[in-house]
Parts: sequence; structure tokens; C-alpha cells
Amino acid sequence: MTALLEVRDLRVAYGKIEAVKGISFTVHAGEIVTLIGTNGAGKTTTLRTLSGLLRPTGGGIRFDGKPLTRVPAHRIVALGLAHSPEGRHIFPRLTIAENLQLGAFLRKDTAAIAQDVDRAYSLFPILGERARQPAGTLSGGEQQMLAMARALMSRPKLLMLDEPSMGLSPIMMQKIMTTIAELKADGTTILLVEQNAQAALTLADHGHVMETGRIVLSGTGADLLVDTSVRKAYLGED
Repeated sequence: MTALLEVRDLRVAYGKIEAVKGISFTVHAGEIVTLIGTNGAGKTTTLRTLSGLLRPTGGGIRFDGKPLTRVPAHRIVALGLAHSPEGRHIFPRLTIAENLQLGAFLRKDTAAIAQDVDRAYSLFPILGERARQPAGTLSGGEQQMLAMARALMSRPKLLMLDEPSMGLSPIMMQKIMTTIAELKADGTTILLVEQNAQAALTLADHGHVMETGRIVLSGTGADLLVDTSVRKAYLGED
């Protein structure tokens, strides 16, 4: 079966510093695939390159059978790849409803957009309750909900989530992870970057451990959860 996303020997550099050093992985439709690793491992750089915000220095990216390495970021969104970035990057002075509309800025199907707004409010009821409220007044967890909902407004074939649990309370983190599981159950394909390895691997069909720009270990989420080296390095076990 052809992968929805194929990354082959991807290399990315900031000037003379190579941040991603020849990584390869695939994501098939309907899967959750996670990249785990410490800060500086190259996870966020990988997502930023896939979404067109950075240009690779080597290797190839194919999405839905099409090469992406020379495609501008806005065209990548139109092809069906959406990115909910680390740090959320919502528009704080705009309302929740206006943020969601911006997530659909490439679409013209007004009725379907309205349906997707309703779906966002169903996934995250607090957003519906505060739809006319400036997004900057939301808590960190609520802003993360908005960032995810905004990305979903483009109706992506693949949703990339970068550190969705960062800085959240345990209760809010659990809500976000439960929502990711619900999205998968609905058929959404997800590439997840997450420092909470336990949560990420529990959700993931496949996982890849990154260290200093390289993938050093790959396997199913279940296999990596019981891997001795992963448990020591990322799950806090001796």
C-alpha cells in the first residue's frame, strides 16, 4: 500500500548547522505516527520542513504521490497537509470564530465550512461557548484546542501536531490526547511530535525516536513502550 507521506533521507540545515541528518519514514492513511525525542532532536524542524516553512538541503518528500520539496507552504495546505505548530500561534486579537474561519481561508464551500465549525465546537465545546471571545483571553489549554481546530478547518488529509500537550495541566493534557484518539477513530491521519513519550506511544501505530537529527529507533507504538532504552531515556525508568 502506497504511503500518504513518504520522507526519504531528509536533510535540513540552519546555515552550516545540519539539524536533520538524513531521516526516512512513512505515514499511511488512517495512522498516527509519532516522533519522540528531547529538545533539539530535530522534530519541530522536520514538521516545519514538511509544511514548507523550511527548505530541505537534501532528500525527498512525497505527499499523496506528489513531490513537496519545491512547493510553497500555502500550496501544501491546499494539497491537504495541515500543521498545528508548537506554541499554538493563534491570532490573539481575533475571536475564536474568526481564527477558525482563517483555518479555512483556501476553501470556497461555505456550507461545508459552517459544518466544520460546528464539528470544531462539538470536539471542543468550550470554543463554541466562547466563540465571540478574543482568542488571546483563552487559557493555554483552550488555545491549544483552538490551534488544533483551526488546522482541522482546512479538511486535511494529514494533520501534523507539534507538542500539543506542552505546558498544559494533566487534566487538559488528557483532554487533548483523548481528542487525538477521537480524530483517529474518525479516520484522520496524524503525524504527532510530542515530548510526553508515554502518551504519544500509547496513541501511535508507529513511532520513531530522534536524537540529534537522526532516527535512532523505530517500531510500533506498543513495541517502543516496552523497549528498555526508550523506558530509561523517555519514560523516567531506571
